[in-house]
Amino acid sequence: MPQSSTMEFGHIRRMKDIRFPHEVAVILPGEYFLSETPMVVYTVLGSCISVCLRDPQAGVGGMNHFMLAAPSGSHDNDNWSESGRYGSYAMEMLINGILNRGGHRKRLEAKVFGGGKIYDGSMDVGAKNAAWALDYLQQEGMPAVKADVGDVCPRKVYYFTNTGKVLMKKLDRVQSQKIVQQERQYESTLKKEPVAGEVTLF
Repeated sequence: MPQSSTMEFGHIRRMKDIRFPHEVAVILPGEYFLSETPMVVYTVLGSCISVCLRDPQAGVGGMNHFMLAAPSGSHDNDNWSESGRYGSYAMEMLINGILNRGGHRKRLEAKVFGGGKIYDGSMDVGAKNAAWALDYLQQEGMPAVKADVGDVCPRKVYYFTNTGKVLMKKLDRVQSQKIVQQERQYESTLKKEPVAGEVTLF
């Protein structure tokens, strides 16, 4: 990976997985990652959304992970890493990152995952997040070529930045409760690394 990308994403945890030919970057809520060299980006989604985006010709792609569609009021004190929890900022960071590395908007290929109804009650936060993401991409002229959203279960997602391939696994109810706890803690603290390290244990 180029030095500039290494520095920019130095806070992102990386790991080896013998199942994959490339290094795996693990992103948490409020984070994103992109690369000009082949990588796998991994996350676990409950009601949150991840948008996978790449320019096949430029060979650059990445993924974000956000909890809320957009700020409800004034958030002038947010820095970019904290604001990544909002889809409106998370998408801007991901798109601009790809364009700054030689990508072109008209070539961008988008895939959307997450938005599960993992909370009890009538309010479906996941559905709202999914609808926002799909509408955003449509309005920006890059409608999703693949979307797996909704349902009542969380998801593991592996995204291959060079090919656009996605490996996805839906998780069971026991694992869902762990993710509910994690999302609630993240929402209450609004910190960049709410439960560092636990996202990969499911």
